[in-house]
Amino acid sequence: MPAGAYYSQDLHGPYETFDLGDFDLEDGGRLRGARLAYATHGRLSAARDNAILVPTWFSGTGKIMEQVYIGPGRALDPEKYFIVIADQIGDGLSSSPHNTPAPWGGPRFPRIRIGDDVAAQRRLVTEQFGIERLALVVGGSMGAQQTYEWAVRFPDMVARAAPIAGFAQNTPHDFLFAGTLSEALTSDPAWKNGWYADQADVHEGLRRHAHLWGVMGLCPEFYKRERWRGLGFVSLDDFVVGFLEGFFLPMDPNNLLCMAWKWQRGDVARHAGGDLAAALGRVKAKTFVMPLSTDMFFPVADCAAEQALLPGSELRVVNTICGHFGLFGIEPEYHEQVDSILKELLAT
Repeated sequence: MPAGAYYSQDLHGPYETFDLGDFDLEDGGRLRGARLAYATHGRLSAARDNAILVPTWFSGTGKIMEQVYIGPGRALDPEKYFIVIADQIGDGLSSSPHNTPAPWGGPRFPRIRIGDDVAAQRRLVTEQFGIERLALVVGGSMGAQQTYEWAVRFPDMVARAAPIAGFAQNTPHDFLFAGTLSEALTSDPAWKNGWYADQADVHEGLRRHAHLWGVMGLCPEFYKRERWRGLGFVSLDDFVVGFLEGFFLPMDPNNLLCMAWKWQRGDVARHAGGDLAAALGRVKAKTFVMPLSTDMFFPVADCAAEQALLPGSELRVVNTICGHFGLFGIEPEYHEQVDSILKELLAT
C-alpha cells in the first residue's frame, strides 16, 4: 500500500486540518505551509470549559486514540466533553516528510521537537476554538511527552494532566532504543539516505523495525501466556507477520524517523535550565501519572521518580501483561482501569 493511500481519510479519518502557515521551529528551522491534522468529538460548552486535548503517540494517528479511549459512558465521553485529538507533526496526517512538497519533504523535512507540537496545538485550541483553559490533557507514550510539555510550558492553561506510559524527561535507555529503531530503517540499502521512491522498497528495514517493537513493546508474560492467540493469531510467527509487520509495513520510514528523533529529545527540563525538579515544579495541573505495570520503555519506578517531583500529583499504575502495547487497549481490564482513573481525575 503506498504511503499516500495509507495516510488517508479512508483509513484515518474523518479529520480536518488547521493551517499554521510558515511555522518557526524550536531548533531554528521553519516548517513551510505547516498543517496540523485534528478531529473533534462532542460540543464545546458556552463557557468553553469542557475541552480535553488528546495528542497522539509514535506511529499512531488520531483514529486509534478515538477507537481506544473515546466513547459514550467512557471517561472521555463526547456527550459531556469537547475532545480535540491533535495529530503530532510527522505522524503522516499533520505535516510530515512524506506529504510535504519538494524541496522541503522527505529527508529534507526539518527537525521537529515535542515543543513544536505543543506550540502548534496551542494555536489550534486558541485560534480555532477560542479555548483558553483545558479541562484535561491526556496522552500515551509520545502523547505523554506532549502532556508534560503542556503542563510545564503553559501551566495556567491546563487544569488536569494525565501522562500515560511516558516521561517528562527521556532516559538514556529510551534514547538508545529509539536510535536502534531508526538504525533498523536506515540500515536497509533501499533507504537510500531517505530518497527511496516508495516506502515498500524499504520493507526489510520496516520489518526489522517491527521486530524490535515486538521485543520491547510487549513483555515476556505476553508471550509466555501466548496472548496473541486471543488476537486471532495461530502461532507466534503468525503474530509477528500479521500484527507487528502488518502494522508497520504501510508506514513511511521518513515519518517514523522524524518521530523517533523527536521522542529521543523529549525533555521539559530545558524550560528550567536543565533542572527537571524546577521544571516540574511549575506545573499547576492536578496530575495523575499513569505508568503501565509491565512497560519496558517507561518503567513504573522511573515514572514514579518523576511523579515525586510534581506538586500535588498522584501515581496510578495501570496493570497489564501487554507491556507498552497495553496502550492499544487489547485487554478489557485496561479500559476499565483507565476510565476509572480518568473519571476520578476529572471529578477533582
